[in-house]
Amino acid sequence: MPGENLSRDEARERAALLSVDGYDVSLDLRSAVGEAPGDADAGPRTFRSVTTIRFRCAEPGAASFADLIAPSVTAVSLNGKDLDPGEVFDGTRIQLEDLAAENELVVDAQCAYSRTGEGMHRFVDPEDGEVYLYTQYEPADARRVFADFEQPDLKAPFRFEVRAPEGWTVWSNGAGEPHDGVWRFAETKPISTYITTVLAGPYHYVTDAYSRTFEDGTTLEIPLGAMCRRGLAKHFDADDVFLVTKQGLDFFHDHFDYPYPFGKYDQAFVPEYNLGAMENPGLVTFREEYIFRGKVTQASYERRANVILHEMAHMWFGDLVTMAWWDDLWLKESFADFMGSFSLVEATRFTDGWITFANNRKAWAYRADQLPSTHPVTADIRDLEDAKLNFDGITYAKGASVLKQLVAYVGRDAFLEGARRYFKRNAYGNTRLGDLLSVLEETSGRDMAAWSRSWLQTAGVNSLTPQVLLAADGRIAELSVLQEAAESHPTLRPHRVAVGLYRSEGGALVRYARAELDVHGPRTVVDELSGVEAPDLVLVNDDDLTYCKIRFDDTSLATLKDRLGEITDPLARALCWSALWNLTRDALLPARDFIALVLRFAGRESDIGVLQMLHAWADSALTHYAGPGWRETGGRLLAEGAQRELRQAEPGSQHQLTWARFFAAVASDEADLQQLRGLLEGTEKIDGLDVDQELRWAFLEPLAAHGAADESVLAAELTRDDTASGKRHQVRCLAARPSAAVKAQAWAQVVESDALSNALVEATIAGFVQPSQRELLAPYAEKYFAAIDRVWAERSIQIGMDVVRGLFPSLQDFPGTLDATDAWLTTHEDAPPALRRLVLEARDDLARTLRGQVCDAQATRSKPSGTGFLRGTSSRRRNPVGGYAGTTVTKYENLNP
Repeated sequence: MPGENLSRDEARERAALLSVDGYDVSLDLRSAVGEAPGDADAGPRTFRSVTTIRFRCAEPGAASFADLIAPSVTAVSLNGKDLDPGEVFDGTRIQLEDLAAENELVVDAQCAYSRTGEGMHRFVDPEDGEVYLYTQYEPADARRVFADFEQPDLKAPFRFEVRAPEGWTVWSNGAGEPHDGVWRFAETKPISTYITTVLAGPYHYVTDAYSRTFEDGTTLEIPLGAMCRRGLAKHFDADDVFLVTKQGLDFFHDHFDYPYPFGKYDQAFVPEYNLGAMENPGLVTFREEYIFRGKVTQASYERRANVILHEMAHMWFGDLVTMAWWDDLWLKESFADFMGSFSLVEATRFTDGWITFANNRKAWAYRADQLPSTHPVTADIRDLEDAKLNFDGITYAKGASVLKQLVAYVGRDAFLEGARRYFKRNAYGNTRLGDLLSVLEETSGRDMAAWSRSWLQTAGVNSLTPQVLLAADGRIAELSVLQEAAESHPTLRPHRVAVGLYRSEGGALVRYARAELDVHGPRTVVDELSGVEAPDLVLVNDDDLTYCKIRFDDTSLATLKDRLGEITDPLARALCWSALWNLTRDALLPARDFIALVLRFAGRESDIGVLQMLHAWADSALTHYAGPGWRETGGRLLAEGAQRELRQAEPGSQHQLTWARFFAAVASDEADLQQLRGLLEGTEKIDGLDVDQELRWAFLEPLAAHGAADESVLAAELTRDDTASGKRHQVRCLAARPSAAVKAQAWAQVVESDALSNALVEATIAGFVQPSQRELLAPYAEKYFAAIDRVWAERSIQIGMDVVRGLFPSLQDFPGTLDATDAWLTTHEDAPPALRRLVLEARDDLARTLRGQVCDAQATRSKPSGTGFLRGTSSRRRNPVGGYAGTTVTKYENLNP
């Protein structure tokens, strides 16, 4: 990978030197079908790629390079002069000497089909033997398909032509037609290399159309298309995809005042996809798991709709206007993440999308922002490996959260007007942070430089804690908001927040007072709430206006432990759950207490997305943060609770389905496994529960992991579901079996061989790592540290990331594993920074695990006693909970990174 790693300095130098006028790319994909080379020495299956690049050079006589990753190059010519490929091509770059003012480069290469989801991915459907191709490039894999200048600020128009096997259809960014066996596509607008795309094969294709008439009387017509593998056609609900698409196009045209600029709008759901989706203009690609083979909850449909809208927002934020370099990746991803939720709530049936944002997306951000690798939203991206790792919770979810806070800070109208000016001034160009700040300063009148320094150019998450002083009459004498920051990232920021006061009324916890204000510095008094009746619960950041960790005073925490399920507002309830989970992760709330709250109140949760997050958090609390001596008890309690809620849920409801999946995830004893087996075999019934094929696989994995489903059972299930999805499920279940031989085979398939596709690598790792098999997995801790250097050097960055993250011995949760991690970091200071970052992040998670386990183990020995609040002429504070104002928290001090 290091030879492929373009640096920011190299990109800046090349951008100052070169301007690109256009690309003509000709691909011959007929080699995708038929027999592969029989000789192992023949190398990978390849296709012919001929690229012509027209470009200018600001300094005639200077030298530069083009990018290409290919097994071989047949011919290279520069300005009509043939160059020796053996001299100018080193496997990743083509050296270009003595450039003229105007240049034409022609490269004829044999490029490799991919099995890792990078470049031109080739997939053979096991169901019918059909071959499907698609491309995925971000951040820099277009060079695996054609020669180019692989950086976002060298935009150019592209013309593609593709030869494909007979009977295939081919798609690209522009509209295309076949002529004499060759598909030719309309020239694109100037776009970056990473958002070009080609998709080819016998895809199932459905069409529709969108029409929009503007105030000046002109009409915009956008042809719509949606496609998937033929094997998924019977499950494809294209009508719903088109519905959300049209709602999104209406929303963005209403608010952006810039017509969709890329002609058609196709959306392809493709197999073995590494990402959620990719915003290629005119042809967006999605992972095919967004086509549902069985019954799913509304949360799944909401998630798909959000992704559709996220990618659509990119047509403006990212495709029309693109960041100059990956430092400003947030300029597209943060905006798309925010606009995805914004449009979801305002334009579709998913009007509770901000609850999902608060409960799900921000949890991703909070975790990422407390890792040692946390970075400002505007990051320091030195090279492409850095860029690959920065598609993270900071760039997406924190950035989106900051933008949500910005809307509260400057106002919705000023924010949207800033976006409109930004598009018009920078259309088809590249921008940096200052370009956006300047228009927002114009439209809002606010000092955006100061706001940017606090929110975009510093790292870390603040905690906000209420502090309440009560007067003798029981009313609030003073309520203040305390702000703190981690020592490693000490910035205190301006926060626009709402503070909500809740009390019990008729068996419900309802908000009876609210104040919205700007929080500055370590302590801000909320004057508006002075004299108000004392609350049972104080919720800072009510309505989720800012990005922070919410803490509670002791009375509020006691209220939540007793009556969390009585909070009537679903967003407020979700914010409380999120805050409690952060307390658990921060070793301030014992894991068993969090699990007890889930067991007591999750059954009353109305929002299905929140319920699914509670299940995931409870499972994580048991696996990572519960004391080892309590895990068995906790697992039994969760299984009993899940089974109880499963049987009590409304028959056929999405809550019933969600509890069924959670029961399978935590089932462990013989009675639990017997019930799963009975549901699979039909000897046991739960009224309304349809055990479809996807649910069958969900039940089979715990059976396999506990030795209750052997290879023959899994083979029989694959016969029943002989599809690409079925194969992935079977591979995961096979790797889950509790056998030393099975684990050795799975390890070898992932670590010692590159035969598996990206999807099967992911499935194998997921099956290999089972919380119930800690002892069985113990030998692989040492093997992990011995292998990761080689894996990183030899495999693609995507597979390297999957292996390094997925196989870290996190289940060997004792200080010795932390010592082994530290030893690797000490002896590998010269390892690639991206690899070190992944190991440092895993180390931090493990250290957090150990601190959480200490906190949980101490729960049996001592319980904190809250003082509540005292009444009298000498007012008293309600003590904050969360480590502020003298709260003592026992930690493994030597475990802190």
